[in-house]
Amino acid sequence: MPTRPTIVWFRHDLRIADQPALIAAAARGPVVPVFVWAPEEEQPWAPGAASRWWLHHSLASLQRQLAECGSQLVIRAGESLATLLQLAEQLDAEAVMWCRRYEPAVIRRDKQIKSELAAAGVHVESFNGSLLHEPWTISTQKEDPYTVFTPFWKRCLASGVDHTPGKGFRKLAGPETWPASTPLEELGLLPTIPWDRQFYETWDVGAPAAEQRLRTFLKDRLQDYKEQRNRIDVEGYSKLSPHLHFGEISPRQVWQATRAAMDGKKHLQRDGEHFLSEVGWREFAHHLLYHFPHTTDKPLRERFEEFPWSSSQTLLRAWQRGQTGYPIVDAAMRDLWATGFMPNRARMVVASFLAKDLLLPWQAGAKWFWDTLVDADLASNTLGWQWTAGCGADAAPYFRIFNPTSQASKFDPHGDYIRRWAPELAELEPPDLYEPWNADEQTLAAAGVALGETYPRRLVDHGEARDAALAAYAEIKG
Repeated sequence: MPTRPTIVWFRHDLRIADQPALIAAAARGPVVPVFVWAPEEEQPWAPGAASRWWLHHSLASLQRQLAECGSQLVIRAGESLATLLQLAEQLDAEAVMWCRRYEPAVIRRDKQIKSELAAAGVHVESFNGSLLHEPWTISTQKEDPYTVFTPFWKRCLASGVDHTPGKGFRKLAGPETWPASTPLEELGLLPTIPWDRQFYETWDVGAPAAEQRLRTFLKDRLQDYKEQRNRIDVEGYSKLSPHLHFGEISPRQVWQATRAAMDGKKHLQRDGEHFLSEVGWREFAHHLLYHFPHTTDKPLRERFEEFPWSSSQTLLRAWQRGQTGYPIVDAAMRDLWATGFMPNRARMVVASFLAKDLLLPWQAGAKWFWDTLVDADLASNTLGWQWTAGCGADAAPYFRIFNPTSQASKFDPHGDYIRRWAPELAELEPPDLYEPWNADEQTLAAAGVALGETYPRRLVDHGEARDAALAAYAEIKG
């Protein structure tokens, strides 16, 4: 066995279980785990503020996990290539290993790093640690990428996805002398203004927390998941998305645990398959981003390049701040700001409202989500916004325009979600809670609501906005 160490470059794989680069490195000999903070290399999609908050705590968790194995995490800030070359020379490292990422800027960067390290005589290997199937391994019979989810997922299932995750470690051998490490706090990932107070109440970060969240979900919420996942007033969803994005848990671990929970239980089959199909949507998002990298900023359906979007910054700020006058939209946007998260159904509602009621470009919404979501994932964010705007793969037709009132009535049937995040409306009852502009003045006064004062008047009339959106769509339909 070689005695020269192997560097494992951690990125979006912040765990020690089912971490293929770490497993391969440990099989060779001593391991030096490394994290390099170089956000400028991911421009124009460097991690947003909420992602940086999560990253700080995830790295702290990884440090604890490695310490329990007798290892440590070497943290550096600076150019990734220069840092890895310097460490490889300093340690006389035999190899550098990492798990692949699929964002366009990162792919370009990693190809250069692999080439330069190899030229310096360092063995380089990369692994799949983030997906069930990598984007280039799934294609149509004509060898084209898929642009519709259902046949894509059928092909994935037919290819077999029941992989066995790699185990973790009790002990990791390290180098004789450890290189210097930058203190995590010096990366400046945490905010200087305490807008993140509620994050601490909402989230436990790190691989152990991810594994516990999965166990709790499978035990308590897998049954009836198909129906409950759309409710926004109850937590019927898994909330695993930030853990998956940062690689605190792998999709293989999720797959195996879910299959085990379903085994022999007929009443869980439908819900289990539906939950796994949501993992499939994450796979589909990465498939699309890899094959259509321009879609982070431009529509997949080219005719939408000509869509007559509004440029109103006033409307955009009102949407961002949860001041649109539509309670379900405002509640969801305030939830996002406070917790770094909102339920998937709420995401669709607020995205539809931005793009189709306010006629603001989906890219503006994608950028706001990127900065405020703890699970901001370039692939999933791009897919979600293009789907809602009607300009992407497998997209909802543009004429499918979510009605905020009916969506609130259906998925927040008692108004609990709205009352929590728009407390100035708490004394109203449905349907007035969903559409306060239709409530009579006596009802509003009794509830302490003064439209335009304690709660904003609605920015647009949904019916009129819907007609305007359809007219705009007709202009580019051709």
